[in-house]
Amino acid sequence: MNLKEKLAEAVGKENYSDNSEQLKEYSADFSYTKAGMPNYIVRPANSEEVSAVIKICNEFNTPVVPVSSRVHFYGATIPKEGGVILDMVRMDRIFEIDPDNRRVRFEAGVTWEKLTTELEKAGYRVIMPLAPHAERSVLTDFMEREEPTNQVYDYGEPLEAMEVVWPTGEVFRMGSASVNGYPDSQSKGGNPSGPGLDFYRFFQCAQGTMGVVTWTNLKIESIPKIDKVLFAPLDDIDYGIDFLYRILPRRIGQEVLLLNDTDLAALISHNWPDDFERLRIELPPWTLVLVISGLIRRPEEKIAYEENFLTDVIKNEFSDLRLGENLPGFPGLRKKMIDILRKPWPKDVPYWKNRVKGACQNLFFHTRPNMVSRFIDIVEDIAAQYGYPIDDIGMYIQPIEHNRAARPEFSFFYNPDNEAEAEVIAELYKDAAKVLLSEGAVFTRPYGDLAPIVYDKAASYASALKRLKKTFDPKNIMNPGNLCF
Repeated sequence: MNLKEKLAEAVGKENYSDNSEQLKEYSADFSYTKAGMPNYIVRPANSEEVSAVIKICNEFNTPVVPVSSRVHFYGATIPKEGGVILDMVRMDRIFEIDPDNRRVRFEAGVTWEKLTTELEKAGYRVIMPLAPHAERSVLTDFMEREEPTNQVYDYGEPLEAMEVVWPTGEVFRMGSASVNGYPDSQSKGGNPSGPGLDFYRFFQCAQGTMGVVTWTNLKIESIPKIDKVLFAPLDDIDYGIDFLYRILPRRIGQEVLLLNDTDLAALISHNWPDDFERLRIELPPWTLVLVISGLIRRPEEKIAYEENFLTDVIKNEFSDLRLGENLPGFPGLRKKMIDILRKPWPKDVPYWKNRVKGACQNLFFHTRPNMVSRFIDIVEDIAAQYGYPIDDIGMYIQPIEHNRAARPEFSFFYNPDNEAEAEVIAELYKDAAKVLLSEGAVFTRPYGDLAPIVYDKAASYASALKRLKKTFDPKNIMNPGNLCF
């Protein structure tokens, strides 16, 4: 049999396609990355079929591009060398919700909408990144280490035991899932690092180049009994960060983040575009959003303790900070904000980053919180050199690990139908990344144009990655053209 026949046999003829219109759907995503056409699409139903497809592709030296949902932002699922799209849309089962061990086990195709809906019925939630797309894979966001807005929990790793298919086709379980008889054994996958070796970070941020994760365990938390959303308008970002240095090491708050007027307007606008243009003018330059919550046990006392602490800190150390349940001039915002923080972005509304101009390129990295304002100045200077209006840049600062670190994100909105505008954004993005890297920014996810910029600065690291890649993927079939291989 030829390649097409074997692929169709592996997943069933109804789950195989080489139709040109369907192939085109996988050739681009929400980024400016150049389009690339696959040759075939397969939709496996389980890890055994994933394994069969990968073994066939090894036999025919054909690239495999894993895809876990239809929503992607960084160009990582666009085929660089053609090949087979391994679409795991059918693998969307939630196997179990385990309250005793605070975990949920689910497949790669489970979306944010499906998981949050099912967990809410059971009284639980996932600690989420900011307003993820409803149709995006939950596993993908955690594999890509998207920062959650809630940093109060000491999650060494939110993903626990998982199952993967190696680039040669072997099915492998790691962590507690490697116990004989899992998941029916006494071990329920609560320990990500035992027994034996654990490889879970091997696959993170690897963009499908090191194997395919088919299912995982993810930590969950109880839905709070009481929530209070607090806002503080800020003119000085450093003043807000100093305040976070004071309160976050004391584990005050649940969700906490800083948004500039452009990003906050994009998130809360209802009537588009009139609300957006008005809000950009009326909102303060920066807004601190802080949620304090009462959980299952003694919720009123927990809320009272945190409120008293905040009152004392503001009175004695930050008297200029105006922290309250309402952002002046924006009544009812707290109800809207809790939905934004706890639910995925509605799938029937254009995604908040794309509805500004149609597309958005995000530049994000890690740094120390006290360096954030310097990096803002750098990005604004470079944007001005390219003629990009500074007021049009969306900015979002996510504190990490009780404010020991921070993740600044800069959003450059543009019209994807305007090729000249898209080219300007691409050049702005690359130049800004080079300067930020030279000034100490840490890019933990070198997607697309970032890859050569980052790996050229880390030659020995790139060399080690290439040796690992050759060991685990000797024929280089797994999503070639990404990272440094």
